[in-house]
Amino acid sequence: MNKKILSRIGLLFFSLIFVVVTFQSALAQPSGNSNADGSTPCNGDTCLQNPLGAIDTPTKLIGKVLNSVFGIVGSLALVMFVYGGLTWMTSSGNQEKIQKGRDILVWSAIGLFVIFSSYALVRVVLTTIVT
Repeated sequence: MNKKILSRIGLLFFSLIFVVVTFQSALAQPSGNSNADGSTPCNGDTCLQNPLGAIDTPTKLIGKVLNSVFGIVGSLALVMFVYGGLTWMTSSGNQEKIQKGRDILVWSAIGLFVIFSSYALVRVVLTTIVT
């Protein structure tokens, strides 16, 4: 049963990453009719704004996408911390549930460490590329 839950969480995690990356790359498609500042001119009553704002380089776009992904993953880690804590607190002395809650908390902490480490690594690589 635990393997089913973990596989579903993994599938959900990778699906979310795929959706975020696809959505961000769809927004990054340049329009053929834009001004020098990246904004789209108004045509009659319709005026479109650049959804990326002041992002003008691929490294800034990658940084924004990765920040979004890391935010989602960090939120998922928080949810797992709460779930592990609730599992432990509602165990009623059942050793299996206590161990399950403890395992969830330990793996969530390890996952959070990996998230922060990868964020730091990506940050260093992107700042090295930019300068």
